[in-house]
Amino acid sequence: MSENELHPTTAEAAAPVIEDDPIEVRRAKRAAIIAAGGNPYGNAFDYTAHAAQIEADHAGLADGESTEVAVSVAGRVLAKRVQGKITFLTLRDTTGDIQLFCRVNALGEDAYDQLKDLDLGDWIGAHGCVMRTRRGQLSVAVEAFELLSKAIRPLPEKFHGLSNKEVRYRQRYVDLVVNTEVRDTFEKRFKVISAIRRFMEDNGFYEVETPILHAIPGGANARPFETHHNALDREFYLRIATELHLKRLLVGGFERVFEIGRQFRNEGMDPYHNPEFTTMEAYQAFSDLEGMKSLTKGFVQAAALAACGTLQIQYQGHRIDLGGEWRDATMIDLINEQIDEPVSIHMERAELERIARANGVGQIEDAWGAGKIIAELFEACVEHTLVQPTFVCEHPLEVSPLAKKKPGEPELTQRFELFICGHEYANAFNELNDPIDQAERFRAQVEAKDLGDDEAMGYDADYIRALEYGMPPAGGVGIGIDRLVMLLTDAESIRDVLLFPHMRNEAPAAGERSASGAAAASASARTAAAAATAATTTASACDRVAGDPAAACAPIDFSKVAIEPLFQDEVDFDTFSASDFRAVKVKECVAVPKSKKLLQFTLDDGTDADRVILSGIHAYYEPEELVGRTLIAITNLPPRKMMGISSCGMLLSAIHQEPGEGGELEERLNLLMVSDRIPAGAKLY
Repeated sequence: MSENELHPTTAEAAAPVIEDDPIEVRRAKRAAIIAAGGNPYGNAFDYTAHAAQIEADHAGLADGESTEVAVSVAGRVLAKRVQGKITFLTLRDTTGDIQLFCRVNALGEDAYDQLKDLDLGDWIGAHGCVMRTRRGQLSVAVEAFELLSKAIRPLPEKFHGLSNKEVRYRQRYVDLVVNTEVRDTFEKRFKVISAIRRFMEDNGFYEVETPILHAIPGGANARPFETHHNALDREFYLRIATELHLKRLLVGGFERVFEIGRQFRNEGMDPYHNPEFTTMEAYQAFSDLEGMKSLTKGFVQAAALAACGTLQIQYQGHRIDLGGEWRDATMIDLINEQIDEPVSIHMERAELERIARANGVGQIEDAWGAGKIIAELFEACVEHTLVQPTFVCEHPLEVSPLAKKKPGEPELTQRFELFICGHEYANAFNELNDPIDQAERFRAQVEAKDLGDDEAMGYDADYIRALEYGMPPAGGVGIGIDRLVMLLTDAESIRDVLLFPHMRNEAPAAGERSASGAAAASASARTAAAAATAATTTASACDRVAGDPAAACAPIDFSKVAIEPLFQDEVDFDTFSASDFRAVKVKECVAVPKSKKLLQFTLDDGTDADRVILSGIHAYYEPEELVGRTLIAITNLPPRKMMGISSCGMLLSAIHQEPGEGGELEERLNLLMVSDRIPAGAKLY
């Protein structure tokens, strides 16, 4: 760090302190330390003990007893209590909290005054001997300390609770400081990945690394992210799966390979999906589906024991037994257990479509065959019923382009998916190693893409060439690491187990300052010109454009907005009065599984019972940003089933059109939100 970087500017040193602005107060302290020749962002510190170690080593120390055991500790100050000539600090390090017992007699007047001037959030190092106070608190009696890093921004007083989840996801660095259970979740994640890696290595698998940039998206049905390679002047795709490269290694003679790595799918986000996620895929030559079942059970149990210490776990109110025998059943048998009319892969498509519609399957595409309709029936009627571990076998060929056909049943495949508590965790195949068959399936995928299926795979000619050299019979399995961590930490959303989940652009709520507005407001203490700029910026930030966070801080231009003409037909007053418009509070909001559009709202409508309403607005809002909002709903519409869920009412939105990037008009939607001062159930007139 240069001298210029360390010392404040003249304007900063002369800046008046705004006493009720904690950031300005801390900036002034920083400047004072530098002016006095100190360094508020210290150097390396040689600590000798962690809080947990001190606690373990001195568990038997009696109340009021002191030791001559000298330790050096380092961490963040999370609490401060000044009592005259004694100050108590709570120091948090990577293992836990330890109390620092600080006396003016031990530190001296000057050092003690500096210690009292510390702020919550500051990093310090301290030296002293271990003791226990008369009240029984294990402590370090501080003889010397040094400031390691000055915190300019204060830690929030309250940083937990559902209403702050979006802030917690965005500011994970603060979440980890304030909420210790979050750190526990990620420590379990580390243990899960480590346990799976050890299990695979102990079973003779080599860990390998394959490309992230793919010339052709393959290995799964998903929409890829696209990118451009400048040097080669060609388009590439971020990988959606590691499968095809790993199986190339079987062709090359490796017998057992696996990879733990990131996948990227350009899809919607919901509690079980993030566009960037982690999987483990493994392939074993000369194995089959039964071998993959044994392997899957083994690494899942190893992960559970490492993270939880038991195979009996709790997930979202369900007790899950990961020990013992896991159920094994076919997809069609499971469907027939749940519906009144039995189905089979040999039925006419029209009959299958009729049964599917009668059992809650929503939109059915013309391009879907019997296999795809059966897969959709399974999703709608069966998935949520599979609580205990279940291997679901014999998937239709139409949705399994990389699996071997079932002998005697060419419309079905040798494939399983592992379901636990209504969600898929692993996917496995008897791997297809016939290059002629594989080429035909790739061509079918290309045809599906031409018909509008943007999740279909491309034709990978190099992979076909590899198979033509001969790939041994093999079993393969992939598992979502994030979902497994969710299961083992009882997390309700994938964002709870990702350190830095993807979010929409950050935008301030009404009346709050944006990041740039806050910076301008801070600068207003130093120059009148900056103050004027801040006032302008803050004023323009007061109106939030729903679904368009980038426009949140800009003046709104309505000149190009297209509004639908007013209805000319009159509605009689009695008919209009029959609609019951109410203010409703959003208690919970989640994405509907398997739907890219629907959000499911649990609402307080002023009655004793929760109201559930589904709304197709996921393209404009993420669930967490709506929790706690007050909305307007029509509450006396007849219930309507969507995706098998009964929706009781309708939320009101305002819709208009604006020119998009290509100049064509695109729809914009703003959910109607009103003041939180309006109580739930208030009627609109």
